[in-house]
Amino acid sequence: MKKPNLNMKRASLLTSSLLCSALLIAVPLRKELNEGWQFKQARLSNWYPATVPGVVHTDLINNKIIEDPFFRLNERGMQWIDKEDWIYQTSFQLTPEIMERQNIDLVFKGLDTYADVYLNEKKILETNNMFREWKTNIKAELKPGENILKIYFHSPIKVDIPKWDALPYHYEASNDQSENGGLFDKKVSVFARKAGYHYGWDWGPRLVTSGIWRPVYIEAWDDARLSDVFIRQQEVSKSRASIVGEIEVQSDKEIDEATLTVTDAASGRVMAGKTVSLHKGNNKISLPFIIRNPRLWWSNGLGEQHLYDFRTALTINNETSDIQSTKVGIRSLKIINRPDKDGKTFYVELNGVPVFAKGANYIPQDNFLPRVTPEQYEKTILDAANVNMNMLRIWGGGIYENDLFYELCDRYGILVWQDFMFACSLYPAEGELLENIRQEAIDNVKRLRNHACIALWCGNNECNDAWFNWGWQKRYKAQNPEYEKKIWKQFTDQYYVTLPEVVKEYAPESFYWPSSPFAREDGGSDDHNGDRHYWDVWHGKKPIETYNKERSRFFSEYGFQSFPEFESVKRYAPCEEDWDIYSEVMMSHQRGGMHANQLIETYLLNEYRKPKNFEAFLYMNHVLQGDAIKTAIEAHRRDMPYCMGTLFWQHNDCWPVASWASRDYYGRWKAQHYFARKVYRDILVSPITDEGEVLNIQVVSDRLKSCNGTLQVEVMKLTGEKVNSYKRNIKIDANSSQTVFSVPLGEALKNTPKEDVFVHAVLLTDKGKNSYANNYFLVKQKEVNYPKAAITSSIEPIEGGFELTLNSDNFARAVFIIIGDVDSSFSDNYFDILPGGSVKVNVYTDLPQPAFKKQLKVISLSDEY
Repeated sequence: MKKPNLNMKRASLLTSSLLCSALLIAVPLRKELNEGWQFKQARLSNWYPATVPGVVHTDLINNKIIEDPFFRLNERGMQWIDKEDWIYQTSFQLTPEIMERQNIDLVFKGLDTYADVYLNEKKILETNNMFREWKTNIKAELKPGENILKIYFHSPIKVDIPKWDALPYHYEASNDQSENGGLFDKKVSVFARKAGYHYGWDWGPRLVTSGIWRPVYIEAWDDARLSDVFIRQQEVSKSRASIVGEIEVQSDKEIDEATLTVTDAASGRVMAGKTVSLHKGNNKISLPFIIRNPRLWWSNGLGEQHLYDFRTALTINNETSDIQSTKVGIRSLKIINRPDKDGKTFYVELNGVPVFAKGANYIPQDNFLPRVTPEQYEKTILDAANVNMNMLRIWGGGIYENDLFYELCDRYGILVWQDFMFACSLYPAEGELLENIRQEAIDNVKRLRNHACIALWCGNNECNDAWFNWGWQKRYKAQNPEYEKKIWKQFTDQYYVTLPEVVKEYAPESFYWPSSPFAREDGGSDDHNGDRHYWDVWHGKKPIETYNKERSRFFSEYGFQSFPEFESVKRYAPCEEDWDIYSEVMMSHQRGGMHANQLIETYLLNEYRKPKNFEAFLYMNHVLQGDAIKTAIEAHRRDMPYCMGTLFWQHNDCWPVASWASRDYYGRWKAQHYFARKVYRDILVSPITDEGEVLNIQVVSDRLKSCNGTLQVEVMKLTGEKVNSYKRNIKIDANSSQTVFSVPLGEALKNTPKEDVFVHAVLLTDKGKNSYANNYFLVKQKEVNYPKAAITSSIEPIEGGFELTLNSDNFARAVFIIIGDVDSSFSDNYFDILPGGSVKVNVYTDLPQPAFKKQLKVISLSDEY
């Protein structure tokens, strides 16, 4: 399991210009403005200390003006905050060295959202997009000594309600919880270029923020500076990488001679260089170079994640004016979307190899974005890498993530499906707003295009399907055909003209996909073209075994809900009267409403026996969710190469809530996450019955080379007696799915009732070094005759915690280890113990052994009925 490297992380957070400024006098100087801030409600007079970066809500919490919005029902009392205007202010002084520079820029990496910026009482900037970076030259406005910087944040609600009121029709925004915000049906989120989930979602609260959410700094420079470095990979193979350094230089005057060089930092080798003349303004210079036999970047599980560190230097009059470091993984990455006999394929081809995408959908980690720490970012990405994921989809209702997110994905080999920030809504994309969207796209494509992890850019989440399949088009047409025509024009201008043009111009080798899911421009998604969001299990109430039959070329969304585990629930719902899934508090932390709770309950009782209490319900709900998604993943992998991707919904939460996440808000792994680690391994052994008549064992391999293995299949009673066993030596083809064993079920069972047995399949590879096991049941879990399992334990101290050995007399299903609400992690959990078998688990915790032993609780499924 990969562990966080905090030293690497801290280094990556330092900008190259800051590193260089200590070494070279001429490079741009930077001063971050993150101290001395205060804020107030615009119409009141009391000032309070503020944290920058931050948002109004976190500053109100820190000053004890509001309580934690995530606790119990507190969110309801926070809806006044987004109706107010807020003012942030600080003072700063600049060193003589900065003041002497010819150019002094004020740079905002992110302002949320409608803001007027004043320097020494003069308005210098107006902003209207959370996702854009804003820069303005302030040299003329600066004073010697103290300077006052003030930012007036307008209420996004007050700014946008008049836009809603002015229209004769309204834009669909299916997840905007306007009623919870006291706005009745005024779903104004579509007018603001702001994170959609702030207005609520079916897994998130309605907490509409304002604030300086990303760093703000002053940058001072003379003559010329590097404004952008794009290491463009025109063509990459094992033997040769054809690269062009596309460099943008901002110059404040005509300069006859300037030298640009690109150097490989590891070897010190100059890859390319050129002497050019610069005109005043923006200059674009190309520096082509070739890398022979490049060290290629691979996704997690397929090879190393090598990153080249290219240093681009600008030299004028023998003095270095600027230098930038760009870490780049050299790889060939294509999305293969072409006709075949079944429809149209959709898969990642990396360095010439078709890659089956294994992963999840990712949402922002908190409603209050600036409080997500670097450590949380690293844990979140490692929690993907360590369960054998190779892709995360950054969903379109959140944000274009912080640079650190993509640096970590580069480092750990996680491919990124990057949505543009549009989801489940229609937008008035014309005129100023469409131009604003274009600039937003340029900012973010340019910022992220050097990252090896970026696999594709996608126009939106579910907007195309909503138009064609959810009835939106018909609704507008019935209202007024002119409305339908106008909105569809805005839609096509946004997703078929503006966004693809930006990708083509600024990241020409990247793939653009208009929507997710998507099959074609004139209709909704389907099961044989492009990608698919499959929700018939869950929203459509179909049984879990339906996953075994449904097909897609790429499942980019599907999922199953669960609550957090009991220790997590107690953090936000600590009162005993809360401990019922229909209590007011639990319902407030279930944004799918009564319908979702009833679905959980119905599915649970369809598949399992009735749990004995609330805590048992939460545990069994985790096993239910894990089993459901395990079933789906196995089916998707077995269907390779027809299907070439499975991304479940979702990897994480933004607050403590019942949701489809496999990890809760506090980072605790649910059963689903532990199950995903096993079914996302490089080789999957997957038993499945063919219409109940034949037991098949399929083996799926992501390995790039074939291998040999020994397959052992046992049909065993839950009390330990063997009914039948089979052993086969098999050859496993590279990058394949194949049926390696079949037996008539009746023959395998020898007249033993299905309810009394399980199938245990084990595959040994690499001369016995690697073992892949899977347990399979022939009936629903509620029909399995689980005997009571007597589990005994022994504890041995190890570095960082304890090794726990668990033994069971009978089959113990989904064994769950609990040690209370303490900081801990487990090498495994929710695992099965075979009859008469034992399992060793490492538990990492700071608890002393007596406390660990006292708090240790071990349960299995048969205990909780």
